[in-house]
Amino acid sequence: MTEVTRRAGMGLIVGAALAATGAAGAAGTLFAHGVASGDPASDSVVLWTRVTTTEPSLPVVWEVARDPAFRSILRSGTVVARRDRDHTVKVVADGLAPGDRYHYRFRAAGQTSPVGRSRTLPTGRLDRLGIALMSCASRSLGYFNTYGAAAKDPVIDFVLHTGDYIYEYGDDLLKQSDRFLQSADPPHETVTLDDYRRRHASHKVDPQSQAMHAAHPLIALWDDHEVANDSWIGGAENHQPAIEGAWSARRDAAIQAFYEWMPVRDPAPGGDPLEAWRTYRFGDLATMCTLETRLTARGQLIDYKAWKDKLRTVPERAAFLRDVLGDRRREMLSARGKAALKAGLEASVADRQPWRLIGNGTLLGRNFVPNFRRNGVRPEDHPELALLDRYTDILWLAENDLPDTTGAWDGYAGARQAFYELCQGAGAKDLLVLTGDSHAFWCNRLADDAGVPMGIELGTAGVTMPSSFAMARFKPDLIRTLDGLYTAHNPEVQWTDSNHCGYVRVVLEPDAATADFIGVDTSRPAADATVTLRTDRVVRRNGGLALAAPV
Repeated sequence: MTEVTRRAGMGLIVGAALAATGAAGAAGTLFAHGVASGDPASDSVVLWTRVTTTEPSLPVVWEVARDPAFRSILRSGTVVARRDRDHTVKVVADGLAPGDRYHYRFRAAGQTSPVGRSRTLPTGRLDRLGIALMSCASRSLGYFNTYGAAAKDPVIDFVLHTGDYIYEYGDDLLKQSDRFLQSADPPHETVTLDDYRRRHASHKVDPQSQAMHAAHPLIALWDDHEVANDSWIGGAENHQPAIEGAWSARRDAAIQAFYEWMPVRDPAPGGDPLEAWRTYRFGDLATMCTLETRLTARGQLIDYKAWKDKLRTVPERAAFLRDVLGDRRREMLSARGKAALKAGLEASVADRQPWRLIGNGTLLGRNFVPNFRRNGVRPEDHPELALLDRYTDILWLAENDLPDTTGAWDGYAGARQAFYELCQGAGAKDLLVLTGDSHAFWCNRLADDAGVPMGIELGTAGVTMPSSFAMARFKPDLIRTLDGLYTAHNPEVQWTDSNHCGYVRVVLEPDAATADFIGVDTSRPAADATVTLRTDRVVRRNGGLALAAPV
């Protein structure tokens, strides 16, 4: 019997990681960006660090041991940190045992990195698995207390980061928020390879980010802001070719920086770096399939502004939902991405695993804007609604009962139905979808266009990024009211919270899963206070998934 649990001394390890990473950053040592691990397999895991040096290259020794004192080194080797990879170091430590914990470190030029802790994917029987779901981090708009809380969370075995690990925005935009804390690095919008490298580096130098990475292996996918807002295969809303150059050059620079600075496996020789989907198997308990929904297939986002004068009648609205947002030619997943997803789900179903997880960038559940006025929220009584309307047309959306955003799967409803049909064809109508992007917490019951239940979606708030309501300076009571209206208006939405940042702790057991929605104070440095906003229990029922009464 194998059980993924906390090992003795975890608190000491995390405390040491916090102390060591803080000292490294303060002293400006070689390893000022800490260490990280991720992209695990049953016999290997990626180890990462970066050396701060002016030398064109520097040999770096890596070591793996079972104990944090490295009394017995199991694996080791030497890799060269080179200028052309921004002196980042990435090693696939292989030959490891399934489901085991390991400690790792790096040494170079007489200095030793902080010690990190990682683990491989388990095989065989597995009775319990803990995952921290998180997304959407900007150092400019909040302290990384979410990372610090996850680093010390004894239940977590792996961290799933569903994207927006960085944001491309510059200070000119970020300073418009009343939550602005510090300038971005670089202070301008990221466009070049050097820009993206600097932005990643500014996140990795943060002590709480370092503590999280040192404590848990990372499973990472990108969303849009790793490159630019609302990106698709041909561009992005926040990319202007006339002044920022070719989209492909900017995209490739951002993706190169992502592979350099993240603990993810590099593409195979000759492979396409944009094909970043993965399949992870956690023993006999679960399979997780992560999706790439931005750069390999996604069609251009539908801009509501182009349709405001065309949707004046009920039939026009219905045709828009059916023929424009529902157009199945507008893809989200590439053919090869769909094939990988289908294979992963089919294998999980054939092996009778109880859980099929989807690592997903943007909200999958249906989320239409309720009519505020009919529900007693009058815009003239809440001028902040007018402020938000300037950027999102939310009042027009509310009057016309339209999706909250066309950037989520609601804007690609035809592709969503195709996704559900693929899953059904693989024998999977019991998906546990783990989602980021929206800067709000969600618990949704999912269904296809015919109303066939497809599973449960758990959505996480931002690591630091506030919801659009909070960004528009809505008061907490108004936000709670609006959250309630969204829940009442949308049959799939069972609960949402737009007031908090934080993460979702998901614990899987063979017969049930528990989701704790953890709110974190990101307004003060190193704030330890967290609050469990809600706990949901997901159970298997009639070949699908159901929600038990909230705990």
